[in-house]
Amino acid sequence: SSCFFIRLRPSFLAFSLQSTTIKRQAVNNTMRRGGGYSGRSGGRGGGRGDYYKNKYGGGGRGGRGRGGYNVGRGSVANDTDANKSSSDPTAESAPRAYDPNVPRPGGDNGGMHADFINLLRRLDHKQYPAYHDIESSSKGWVNDLEGYTLYIGRAQSDPFAKPTRCRIVVKNETAKFPPLSYQNKVRSVALGDFLNRKFYECCKEMGADVSEGSGQGGGWSGPKGGDIDITKPTQHVIEQSAVTILKNGDVCAQFTVSLPARGRSILGHKAVQIFDQTLPQLVQKTLLYNSLDASAVTRHVLNVEDQEWVRSNLEIRGLVAFIPDGAILPRKSGADDRPMEDDDNQKVVRFHSPDTLRVSFDLPNMGKTLAGIGIRKGITLIVGGGFHGKSTILSALQVGMYNKIPGDGREFCVCSANAVKIRAEDGRSVSEVNITPFINNLPFGKKTDCFTTADASGSTSQATNIMESLEMGAKTLLIDEDTCATNFMIRDDKMMELVHKDKEPITPFLYKIKTLAQNGISV
Repeated sequence: SSCFFIRLRPSFLAFSLQSTTIKRQAVNNTMRRGGGYSGRSGGRGGGRGDYYKNKYGGGGRGGRGRGGYNVGRGSVANDTDANKSSSDPTAESAPRAYDPNVPRPGGDNGGMHADFINLLRRLDHKQYPAYHDIESSSKGWVNDLEGYTLYIGRAQSDPFAKPTRCRIVVKNETAKFPPLSYQNKVRSVALGDFLNRKFYECCKEMGADVSEGSGQGGGWSGPKGGDIDITKPTQHVIEQSAVTILKNGDVCAQFTVSLPARGRSILGHKAVQIFDQTLPQLVQKTLLYNSLDASAVTRHVLNVEDQEWVRSNLEIRGLVAFIPDGAILPRKSGADDRPMEDDDNQKVVRFHSPDTLRVSFDLPNMGKTLAGIGIRKGITLIVGGGFHGKSTILSALQVGMYNKIPGDGREFCVCSANAVKIRAEDGRSVSEVNITPFINNLPFGKKTDCFTTADASGSTSQATNIMESLEMGAKTLLIDEDTCATNFMIRDDKMMELVHKDKEPITPFLYKIKTLAQNGISV
């Protein structure tokens, strides 16, 4: 083999360094203008920038390679606007960390509603990625006529991708909800829940949740998308992000829109119909106080607040749970959480409290007295024959820390907020939990003071559930015999004769109940 040595003159090296510096400055200037950059870290651009600029208009494929848009994502189109938005304390900025409840930031065009509609018309029949032009994370598209602002996060890049997340903020001056309906957190959550249900129901009634070409079997090249969807409400009234009431009375609704297309071409006329007709109708019908039944709004909010009031008074009365007389505890089915209804074959049995355990509450908002069974702190045993409702009661109590909608049948069926349902979970994973109060001396010398397994048995999983609940501050344990490990709960005399105590690693839960009660844990 031969070796070759090349000697470069100092003048040639100086020329090379100077050329590199000039190229680097040119690249920086190109990226600052929003143009493309052919390097791997700068997105696809360079020669292709002119092609996309001529095809779509705008500044080429600037920034992260989103070609042909007015503002490249990742590029700075206007240094003055960028500095203004970063220094303006009133400007709404996107969160740094990813929040699943906030639309992911994309471009930030924004403007008036008429500009938005005209933009959608111009995008008609263009390639699907051009939808990124409608992104507006903080400026929004302002609809002065309807009184709301539409914010669009990162638009979906493909018709088959996850729908685009959108957010609407209706100003208090337009929504006009009475301040009493959101004056505290409980009422604010209840009002947001009510509006979420109305928005969801209205989408169903208007057919806005049905995608383009649904049921036609158009295939890849057929029409698709165009459906509006929002979080489906449940029987519980809990804090959620679908519809929220801000402190100043503004209403914020978050939903998804599957941007319409045919194949991979934008259906601009369908998008105009969604954002210029369907969406304003949804806002008008569901997010404005004057369009709703005022008595229904008031009833929903005050009913939820009264439920929270009863729950907050359990501790004062020495109770851990309460079930009102007349409650409908059975559900339609295991997959349907709505209340069971009377039919021709059977009548629903409503709950009735025994006289010896009956307590009552005077509700502050509804102005009536509510009577029912009060389950006191300590040890409570519910007994009865098969199919007599023991598990039904426990199923109602295990969700008693959540408020219910009026008409659920379990309204005011409440329990302590720190109550936990305990059951055996064969096969669950356990990581470093001390279960020695219940299980010790396992075979092969396996330790239980820092127990770890990827496949727990019924007894070890139930012991783990109890210890984890106590560690998290639980004060009430709800236990249903049907879902427990029998050998963990009790050892009868016959088993004691067959297996000596020294050979049994399990200390039955029955032997620990009094100790738990003495330490303030109700069972």
